[in-house]
Amino acid sequence: MRRGVKPAGPGEITYSSYLALDEILGAQRPESARLGVDAHDELLFIIVHQTYELWFKQILHELDRVQADFAESPVDDWRLGRMVHALRRITQILKLGVQQIDVLETMTPQDFLDFRGLLSTSSGFQSLQFRLVETRLGLGSARRLLYEGKTVDADMSEAERTAYHAAEAAPTLRDQLEAWLVRTPFVTGERYAFRSAYREAVMAMLRRERDFADNVDQVDEAAAIERAAKAFEAIFEPDPKAGWTMSGKAVEAALFITVYRDKPALHMPASLLSSLMDIDEAMALWRTRHALMVERMIGMRSGTGGSSGHEYLARTAREHRVFADLFRLSTYLIPRDSLPPIPPEIERRMGFVYATPESA
Repeated sequence: MRRGVKPAGPGEITYSSYLALDEILGAQRPESARLGVDAHDELLFIIVHQTYELWFKQILHELDRVQADFAESPVDDWRLGRMVHALRRITQILKLGVQQIDVLETMTPQDFLDFRGLLSTSSGFQSLQFRLVETRLGLGSARRLLYEGKTVDADMSEAERTAYHAAEAAPTLRDQLEAWLVRTPFVTGERYAFRSAYREAVMAMLRRERDFADNVDQVDEAAAIERAAKAFEAIFEPDPKAGWTMSGKAVEAALFITVYRDKPALHMPASLLSSLMDIDEAMALWRTRHALMVERMIGMRSGTGGSSGHEYLARTAREHRVFADLFRLSTYLIPRDSLPPIPPEIERRMGFVYATPESA
């Protein structure tokens, strides 16, 4: 005991009581220990997955406030800053989840086999909290891959299924992003229309690139540019076959924010879009690393709970993207010196008041 520190009296908070260490440290109950099987690494397996669940709880906690702030109309600048801060925290948590795989991979496939058969039908696929994270970000049932022919709620308890469907029925972060983008100012007005000015500039760029590809007989490149041109046109003339998941008006606003992100009024909105892309990228990276780890541990075997193992996980990394529209915008960026000019009155509104007086 340190000098001058009194022992805690009855009812006083201690490090152990505040963190509920008796409950936390008593929550690891390896099946191998119960059955008298020698499986040293089962404890590591349990601790890593329990830690994941704690981090999922924190992510959901951050999403509570982010979504509450996003529900405001308009979303004040101070709320926007707080949202970006929380989204960046979520990204760091997801990156930490990837690093935890490095720890788990200190367990060899043979170590895993020592207790794998004791896991019965349990599977990470059954994590309600992870399903809530995916759902609240914006991954809907219609876009989810089936798991051994089953929907994700097939093996949930009644209480879990209720929580999952409640999340599905509520506005998702992606829904809120789309609604917020549609309200973006500056994009159009009586004396300025971003769509016509930028559309002309991008189509001219794509025509030049397509002509160059044709001239050097790069058939595949020319075809890719042609597809990009059609997808770009779909921003302004919606086409369900063009692959955009958000409305044309929302995509147009996201493009405007991305193109003119250097303008002071768009610094925080651009940071918001970037933070959402960071989360999507971190989720895809976690899924990919998870798939590789599963392949490393069990090879071509089925996963725990009878899943198709790494093949299913690898496909989710490709197909369970939420903010893919934001990534596609880079296709339509042009050099800054080719950007269409913004009318002076809008330029002033997009700057700092003290730096752009009305007389400027």
